[in-house]
Amino acid sequence: MNVKDYYKILGVEKTATADQIKKAYRKLAVKYHPDKNPNDKAAEEKFKEISEANEVLGDPEKRKKYDQFGENWKQYEQHGGNAENFDWSQWQNNGGGNQYYSGNMNDFFGGSGEGEHDFSSFFETLFGQSGGRRQRSTRPAKGRDVQATMQVSLQEAYTGGGRHIEVNGAKLNLKLKPGLYDGQIIRLKGKGNPGINGGEHGDLLISIQVTPTPNFELKGKDLYTEAPLELYTAVLGGKTNVTLLSGNAISMNVPAGTDTGKVFRLKGKGMPEYNHPDMAGDLYIKMVVHIPTNLSEKEKELFTQLAQLKTTTNA
Repeated sequence: MNVKDYYKILGVEKTATADQIKKAYRKLAVKYHPDKNPNDKAAEEKFKEISEANEVLGDPEKRKKYDQFGENWKQYEQHGGNAENFDWSQWQNNGGGNQYYSGNMNDFFGGSGEGEHDFSSFFETLFGQSGGRRQRSTRPAKGRDVQATMQVSLQEAYTGGGRHIEVNGAKLNLKLKPGLYDGQIIRLKGKGNPGINGGEHGDLLISIQVTPTPNFELKGKDLYTEAPLELYTAVLGGKTNVTLLSGNAISMNVPAGTDTGKVFRLKGKGMPEYNHPDMAGDLYIKMVVHIPTNLSEKEKELFTQLAQLKTTTNA
């Protein structure tokens, strides 16, 4: 029998807190989950192993019993004993074992969530076999919520739009409203895992991650960008086009003598408020004056005349 070091399997110290164990398990579960490693037997076995370790260390009573067993096993092994001859009876659980895997990886990937977990002989010996299995309740119970993460660009958060997603084999059309923000949770009621014994479905909880969009920066509800400005417009004043985050362009007036770095504010053109698209932050535009290149001989002549005129005026 292979005596397992559950702490080593999860990569934590024996003094690890419940939260540290939970984080370590989730990290490994995501890495080795069968949905991410199809047809990979090694990953499947590793996933079963870390699931078993979490089943024990994630339960205070099981962990206590396991820690007590560990000290006795160490003494027994030091005296030349082995697993087959160890007296397991005092450590077996009469009713506390759990046939079903306690952590639901559908919270990460949206799988079926049902089915028995194949625990090792070590686990079954320590916590009991048939007598240690939990009786299923016949009462209706709500299905587990499914947690997922969705990345949207800053532009998509600004404009909203549609997404096609698949959960538990069902295809859903998701309409995203303008004004999405980083860390926002969108709840789709009844789109999670099926209920138990006729209970209602769980919910789908989608965590939003807003990724950057080139040329725009979000600060609170205000947007910041830069816009090119032709030299002639900067000197003489006039109209220039500015591209909004939506991709549309608007025309704005620029006063004469506008220098590079000058910032203009367009009120209400920033990030809209979620569920209140009529309320929005502002858009701040920093002008970048473009110096013309590849001048013709005539243009060079005119610029020379302007320079001479400026020198004469300032003399």
